[in-house]
Amino acid sequence: MDATQRPGAAVAMVLGAMATFGLIDNFMRLAAATGGLWQFHFLRGLLAVALLWPVVRMQGGSFRPQRLGAVLLRSVFNSLAMVLYFGALGFLPIAQALAGLFTAPLFVVLFSVAIFGEGIGPRRIVAVAVGFAGVVLALGLDAEGLSWSTLVPIIAGACYGMGNLLTRRICAEESTFTLLGWFFAMMTFWGALGCTVLALFPQETAAGAAGWVTRGWVVPQGWFLIMIVVQAVGSLIGVGLTIRAYQVAPDSTLIAVLENALLLFATLWAIVLWSEAPGPAGWAGLGMIVLAGAIIARRRTGPVPRHPDLPE
Repeated sequence: MDATQRPGAAVAMVLGAMATFGLIDNFMRLAAATGGLWQFHFLRGLLAVALLWPVVRMQGGSFRPQRLGAVLLRSVFNSLAMVLYFGALGFLPIAQALAGLFTAPLFVVLFSVAIFGEGIGPRRIVAVAVGFAGVVLALGLDAEGLSWSTLVPIIAGACYGMGNLLTRRICAEESTFTLLGWFFAMMTFWGALGCTVLALFPQETAAGAAGWVTRGWVVPQGWFLIMIVVQAVGSLIGVGLTIRAYQVAPDSTLIAVLENALLLFATLWAIVLWSEAPGPAGWAGLGMIVLAGAIIARRRTGPVPRHPDLPE
């Protein structure tokens, strides 16, 4: 084994990152009660870039991309995924929001075939079918209950899948600092755009979490202020741990599969914090999504990517 490879440490780091994400995302419902989605993204993005900048300087890195168009396109899709995902946290249980987001590997397969003309074997066909069946169970989708609100996390998964596909195909030579910096810069842009639109065209805003998406600028305080800071710091720590896990793991497939633990951690935290447990169909659906992601991850071939797909 290479002296730089530490599989035990890699497993601990990625599980620690997923447990962190699962915990802090559970508290977003408290921020949604008094804050606004767009202000959250604007302030969180600014703070994340401000925290990341001195680290980049100390490491001698740069936010400057080698291919501006490629990095910008990747950032648009990944940031839109997070806007939709965090928006869904205001009105859906976290297990359901994550179930939609974790359709990303399925969309990677579909987009690879539809856009890039890649071949698809029977195992991946089965994985996609199992994954989408799991989404139907986890989200409780049926003909009567289908609405845009239930489709939001699935659209987030499609955007995240496209962003991850672009990361590998057209951003492979970009540094991690570049991808992180531009991602958070794009999040700041979406937040600023949303705040501007709401300032020019104020919307009637419901009380509590129901007003999360349409609420304009407020004085950050309480849980809203806390979660802006916690999400900025927690995201950087979690992504940093995942990056390091990919660097020291002997096989990137192991880390890719373990990232599915986010679904489990988020659901367990929801049970502990809010007594919010999925029903039998929900648990079955989550399990099918994890299984599909594991099958797709194990189908990856070739060298370990220099800049792996990371939760943002």
